Amino acid sequence: MTTLEGFTPYPAEFAERYRAAGHWRGETFGRMLRERAAAHGERTAVVDPGGHSVAATERRWTYAELDLRADRMAAGLLARGVRSGDRVVVQLPNAAEFFEVVFALFRIGALPVFALPAHRYTEIGYFCSFTDAVAYVVPAVEGGFDYRELASRVRAENPGLRLVLVAGEDAGEHVRLADVPCDGPGPAEEPEPGDVAFLQLSGGSTGVPKLIPRTHDDYIYSLRGSVDLCGQDADSVYLCVLPAAHNFPLSSPGSLGTLYAGGRVVLCPQPSPETAFPLIEREGVTITGLVPPLALLWLEAAERGATGYRSLRVLLVGGAKFSTEAARRVRPVLGCTLQQVFGMAEGLVNYTRLDDPEELITTTQGRPISPDDEVRVVDDQDRDLPDGATGHLLTRGPYTIRGYWKAPEHNANSFTADGFYRTGDLVRRTPTGHLVVEGRAKDQINRGGEKVAAEEIENHLLAHPAVHDAAVVSMPDPYLGERTCAYVVLRAEHREQPPKGVELKRFVRGRGLADYKVPDRVEFVDAFPATGIGKVSKKDLRAAIAASLTAS
Repeated sequence: MTTLEGFTPYPAEFAERYRAAGHWRGETFGRMLRERAAAHGERTAVVDPGGHSVAATERRWTYAELDLRADRMAAGLLARGVRSGDRVVVQLPNAAEFFEVVFALFRIGALPVFALPAHRYTEIGYFCSFTDAVAYVVPAVEGGFDYRELASRVRAENPGLRLVLVAGEDAGEHVRLADVPCDGPGPAEEPEPGDVAFLQLSGGSTGVPKLIPRTHDDYIYSLRGSVDLCGQDADSVYLCVLPAAHNFPLSSPGSLGTLYAGGRVVLCPQPSPETAFPLIEREGVTITGLVPPLALLWLEAAERGATGYRSLRVLLVGGAKFSTEAARRVRPVLGCTLQQVFGMAEGLVNYTRLDDPEELITTTQGRPISPDDEVRVVDDQDRDLPDGATGHLLTRGPYTIRGYWKAPEHNANSFTADGFYRTGDLVRRTPTGHLVVEGRAKDQINRGGEKVAAEEIENHLLAHPAVHDAAVVSMPDPYLGERTCAYVVLRAEHREQPPKGVELKRFVRGRGLADYKVPDRVEFVDAFPATGIGKVSKKDLRAAIAASLTAS
């Protein structure tokens, strides 16, 4: 077993328990694909309809072809100096190359660091620097944004970043991804099941995301459990609508779960009903996963008369709480079973079951995958609460991490002494064991499934010369669930001629942040309300903006 510095392993007694229970079966992602290629070689594994910067035309790769491509990409990466344990930041759109690259890295034992297409200089620069990444994989231009320029800027500031690979025809000053594969030798040794397979990103409540180390053993167990609970098999067709690297479309059951089951993954370049519905009809898609805002868009399109979704059997909704009213529309409007998902990249995943009564499906966020998922609902003093009471969710289990990577200070606050992860969620548990999510304890805004850390945005606002202080809070929104409102106190010399809110938004965006982090609304105030000990009362600010929205 390769030990990754900064990784908190599962205690030996728990690892033994999880193996004895059959949860951890000694599988790795590289061997998983090899076995599926042997069993389903000529079946289609991945469908990429094209129409993006990586490829203009459709590609359909069989399991045998994906397996061979992963081997050849692994050999090419090895020839260019990528080794076991190296970190590689992967920022690709929903394109077939995503799977070619990540399975190649799995084979080598190098660790993908899963970045999202929306990330920009602030986030990517941090990922590359913090992980000592040796390579960075990007598209050329996607959605009007030139990732090659971003890569050049990041590479100039990170001398250890030896290799930038561009998926597309024009790599600029970098290397075309298509030129990397070769027929050279593969890795001398494959990774072990207990090795870290990749690093995911936390939602984060304090600035840039923390990094989540997932092992082959623990993540494949969550895939297998998800596949069973979602009824997937070799005839399943999964539409990957959300960004492929996000934990939800990767594993719940997602694209990796579908490949584990021997099914077909169809990549959707845009999440709109106008793009997705024709793909569903053409490919006979049986299952997909959406965040609540997208689910609402799809429901509205179907109610307006759009067609093409009738092959869907299961619609998973997760990433943020789905309102009961919207949940009740899924079956009558789309004609499929809703499966609510409540989980986190750190581990614990809850599903409503396909055979649950409709009331449970529409009013709860499910119950855990595993019989060995330990769930506690506690008060502010970590005292266990009875079913029906709202409290803080703590969890540990066979696929929940024991610590963030290289983050001892965070770990001291985020994990109990006996290994329970403090999720930051407020929940109540029903007598059936289902969880109902009531909100977030952490100072974090859940903007349609995208987690926005208030402190990060506040720090950027404070860099503006006119800003004395800033407080970012959530405000209710019927579409996204929550949006961001930035309360700003200006410096005295700028109060007579204050900047406009749009100027502050432009300033934040110009500092290289993802668009979803730019404040949706800016409110100027003379002072912030304070608590009894002088802290900013964000509770009062949230109440103020909610009241203002209600009155308007």
